Amino acid sequence: MLILLPPSEGKNRPESGAPYSPEALSFPELGEAREQTLAALADVSASPEAMSALGVGASLEPEVRANVTAASRPAAPAHSVYSGVLYDALDYSSLTAAQRAKADGSVVVVSALWGAVGFGDPIPSYRLSMGVGLPELGKLASWWKPRLTPALNARAEGELVVDCRSSTYAAAYKAPVGSTVTVDVVQIRGNARKVISHFAKHTRGEIARLLLARRGTGPRTPQALLELVRERWPLSELEPATKTKAARLVVVLPEDHAFTARA
Repeated sequence: MLILLPPSEGKNRPESGAPYSPEALSFPELGEAREQTLAALADVSASPEAMSALGVGASLEPEVRANVTAASRPAAPAHSVYSGVLYDALDYSSLTAAQRAKADGSVVVVSALWGAVGFGDPIPSYRLSMGVGLPELGKLASWWKPRLTPALNARAEGELVVDCRSSTYAAAYKAPVGSTVTVDVVQIRGNARKVISHFAKHTRGEIARLLLARRGTGPRTPQALLELVRERWPLSELEPATKTKAARLVVVLPEDHAFTARA
């Protein structure tokens, strides 16, 4: 099983520890591309046009300026650096030791800076979205796609890929159609189904946790994934794959569903 997650825009900043080491990251074949992206990000972040180039507001200037020294700042496991609704729902810290080991081996985060990292890979905090472009590299989704495809296809071989990424990050890598399930979330409101944002992120995190907390290797087929998810969300549906499009799991939240944080 391979679980693909997006990063979070906001991140926890490690305050102590060694800086990131290229040798400590998964997918070493991405090493040269990572160094190029890191250098391009540092150059942009030091420029007067940094805020507009990275598409962020003035309140985030300290985070943008910190990109300049990202390579030398303390690093921590990716699961502790990424934060926000999805990662709160997954709640790595409350998993058992065995479940954490499963997460470290099964979860890959697709990143604008690193391309892709394992859940336990030590990284510094940074501010960069896959939707922006960097000088000399261009749009990051286009920059990463030919580099990520062989690396992640090799990792995905023989596995069911549960794709919980947003569209921005999905643009950087198209997982194998025949063995991938994308995850969308809707809620019943009145007589219609509505696409939601906050609940979607939270529910994707809950699905990732459900898969990691379950004993065994996880579902091997889209149908097996649907059956597992229906134990929690019985209205969920599966749209089968086509020749060009992966299977799509639609998690249907009832109208009275309410967001609750984990205790």
